[in-house]
Amino acid sequence: MSLARRVFIVGGAHTPFIGKHHPDFIWKRHPDFGARENPTYEEHLKSAVTDAIADSGVDPERVDRLYIGNFTGELFINQGHMGAALAGSHPAFAYKPAARLEGACASGGLAVLAGLDAIAAGADTVLCAGVEVQTTVNARVGADYLARASHYSRQRSIDDFTFPALFARRNKACLEGTALTEADLAHVSVKAYANANRNPLAHMRTRKMAFETAATANDRNPCFLGNEELNPFLKLSDCSQVSDGASAMFLVSEAGLAAMGLTEADAVEIIGRGHSVDSLYVDRDPTELATATHAARQAFTDASISISDVDVAEVHDCFTVTEILMYEAMGMAAKGQGGALARSGHTAIDGALPVNTGGGLIGFGHPVGATGVKQPLEIYRQMKGRCGDYQLSTLPTIGMTMNMGGDDKTVVSLIMRAGS
Repeated sequence: MSLARRVFIVGGAHTPFIGKHHPDFIWKRHPDFGARENPTYEEHLKSAVTDAIADSGVDPERVDRLYIGNFTGELFINQGHMGAALAGSHPAFAYKPAARLEGACASGGLAVLAGLDAIAAGADTVLCAGVEVQTTVNARVGADYLARASHYSRQRSIDDFTFPALFARRNKACLEGTALTEADLAHVSVKAYANANRNPLAHMRTRKMAFETAATANDRNPCFLGNEELNPFLKLSDCSQVSDGASAMFLVSEAGLAAMGLTEADAVEIIGRGHSVDSLYVDRDPTELATATHAARQAFTDASISISDVDVAEVHDCFTVTEILMYEAMGMAAKGQGGALARSGHTAIDGALPVNTGGGLIGFGHPVGATGVKQPLEIYRQMKGRCGDYQLSTLPTIGMTMNMGGDDKTVVSLIMRAGS
């Protein structure tokens, strides 16, 4: 369904995404251990919002509504009621309408959709943010928390690491039933790390990933699942990061744009959206992302474009196989041919359609609630030439995002066009 009013992104900001292997992440072997602590969710959120105000030039008094994506605040940090947390990120937001959206890893995408709906309903300036802090517990406890995005009573027992196991199952099905190879998965991982190495905000900005390491299981890149059947089908290099961080951006209407003294050339317009949700209780064909396919088709129809028009994309790569299946869901490759596309270099930062230029979830990081806000903001930043060492050589005109919650259960897709 097309937007009732035009909507523009006018700026925003990310915090650094941090966690294990980030040089600033405090843990027992860090030289500053005991002297300082990692940022709290309040600090991440306030930093992203403060920097988004500075980046966009939005007068915070003019903000009509506020939406925040967050998945597991009650579990990792014992905090719910995140709409009020966002209202507390700046004094001007007191008493303004604010709400939290939750859809697992698509929580941030849902916050953006709520912002689009608010502008369609008459708002002129909307803040969309996302935040997650996930490093407060050990990996096994954290995996149990994140398993709430699955059908917990049915799927939790597949492995201590439920979601890695669910996507190892997809890996197994694709490796055994399609043309996908371990080398294809390795190409996705190597690309993610190489792009993150150019990105000062990326979780894995200082970590390297060689193809030889990513292509096989080894001491540096082990298979780690307890499920004996699925263990051979997932390596550490295939996984996104457990990250802390926040992203925030401002959406405005045409009237909001004029009130800021800006023109369309100063902004990026959201011209298409797709939102598709499937049953939590049903498992579909593991060799495809049917919900993502439906969302992508909605977005293309909404924007009246096709995949051939897209210049840059941010897609959900919670695991390497997910990115490859996203290529197929978006129509970049036929079913079973996404791996060959990755191997060809088509989606590299200097390829014909660069994907996840800042590193994606594997390299940039994955603070769950922030990811669906980070993605469209990254498209905006590429279109405005603000990506520094990972900036594309030619400014893109059309960009697309694919933000997925759970095992292809909730998908938000957005299409953006640079102002002219």
